[in-house]
Amino acid sequence: MSLAPRTSKAKNIDTTGKRKNAIARVILKAGKGDISVNGREFQNYFGREALRFIVNQPLEVTATQGRYDISANIFGGGPAGQAAALKHAIAKALLETNPELRKALRGAGLLTRDSREVERKKYGRRGARRRSQYSKR
Repeated sequence: MSLAPRTSKAKNIDTTGKRKNAIARVILKAGKGDISVNGREFQNYFGREALRFIVNQPLEVTATQGRYDISANIFGGGPAGQAAALKHAIAKALLETNPELRKALRGAGLLTRDSREVERKKYGRRGARRRSQYSKR
C-alpha cells in the first residue's frame, strides 16, 4: 500500500467528513465543477444560500472552483450538519490532491472536525438542562 497522496491525474479521491450525526462520503475527480449530492443537483439539495456558502468554503479558500467534479452521499443529521460534513469531506479531499493547500485549509479551520454533539436528555428534566416550571404554591 502506497502512502503517497493521490493526485487528480490518477484515480478518484474518496474521503469522509462528519458533523453531529451527519456523515458525508465524497468522490473528487478532475472536471468542470459539477457538484451532486445524493444524486441531486447541489443547488436543489441545499435550499438555503447559507448552506451553499458553507459547502463552497473549501473551494473558495483554495481557489479551486470549477476544477473538480464532486459527487457526495450524505446521510444522517439535518441540513446544517450535512452541509458542514460535506465541507469537511471536500477539504480533506482537496488536501489529498495537493498537500500544499494544508496551510490555507488549516488557517480557515476547515480540516478540524467540529466535535460538538447534542447533550443527552437527563431524567427528571424536560431537556438536557431545562427544568420543569417552579410552582410556589
